[in-house]
Amino acid sequence: MRKRTDDFRPESHSPINYDFRDLKIIDRLDTQGNWFKRKEQVLKNVYTNMNQLIEDSKAPNNVSLAAFRPKSIVCLEWEEDSREWKDEWKDLRKQGDLFATDKDPEILIPKLPYKFFYVFTDDTDKERRLMIEDWEIGALYWNCLKDAEGNEAVALQKVKEQYEDNFKKNKDITFFLGTTRMWHMRRARNPFVIIGVFYPKKELQGSLF
Repeated sequence: MRKRTDDFRPESHSPINYDFRDLKIIDRLDTQGNWFKRKEQVLKNVYTNMNQLIEDSKAPNNVSLAAFRPKSIVCLEWEEDSREWKDEWKDLRKQGDLFATDKDPEILIPKLPYKFFYVFTDDTDKERRLMIEDWEIGALYWNCLKDAEGNEAVALQKVKEQYEDNFKKNKDITFFLGTTRMWHMRRARNPFVIIGVFYPKKELQGSLF
């Protein structure tokens, strides 16, 4: 990886070779021991206060990637979104998938017709609402839609069952938060979105927290 010279965010890097010819698998952070190896890496520095994270996102720190542990998950929400890609994304769509360049990009990159949001509290008990920009929730929606034979209402409820009911009851949730370059440059009040969810099972005794 190399640090990007066209992006001020310290965590922004790009592959040296985009064909990944120099990629070597050194070790595997599996999920054994209730994600023990992954916890060692993910939970080294975890924010619990959204105001502090937003403050750290300002110059000179410009933090743009962080692990964040919510105090509580309130609910999962969604909003209808455009069912077609914006014009500026069409050229990117045509590039297809790096690992499946012989397939139709229309099939590889379907446009999600909904935006998903988590409502949660931080350690000040203030409610926050952040959009989930995670490929995993999109994949879950498409799988649920297939199982529901195209019924979007049923598919959305299935996503809710996983990301709200199951996660709240059975998982210790940590968010991966990241900024979008545009809103970070504009110094938006809150430039962060949820780019991933880390969800090992809850433990009654013993924890890295």
